[in-house]
Amino acid sequence: MEKRFLNKPGEFDYDFKNDILLFKVKEREYSHSIELNRLVIDIDKENFVVAIQIIGASEMFNLSKEELRRIKDFHMKCNVENRVIEINVGFNILFRNKLIEKNPIIFERVKEDIPNSRILCQI
Repeated sequence: MEKRFLNKPGEFDYDFKNDILLFKVKEREYSHSIELNRLVIDIDKENFVVAIQIIGASEMFNLSKEELRRIKDFHMKCNVENRVIEINVGFNILFRNKLIEKNPIIFERVKEDIPNSRILCQI
């Protein structure tokens, strides 16, 4: 099956109160979401993964909520193949004049039939 590719600028937001970190591709038309354990994955009208909401982000990344407020830049790569979504997010946090770099990789199997695709977004 042919793999489709999307490379667009992105943005992020951190909800301090609810400890939810959001990485998303800018200017894509939302269609629906897939809810998994601690993730909500947004899909656009062309069936690309276009946003990742990470619930309980401070625990997942072993960072304080204050540290997550200090994200400076990020990249998000998603690869969908045979109903498995591989998510690689990388971000830098400025903490006490030192950059902390995080690059977790998350794998999730989904029941929904999403076409094989790759995305890259960053700021």
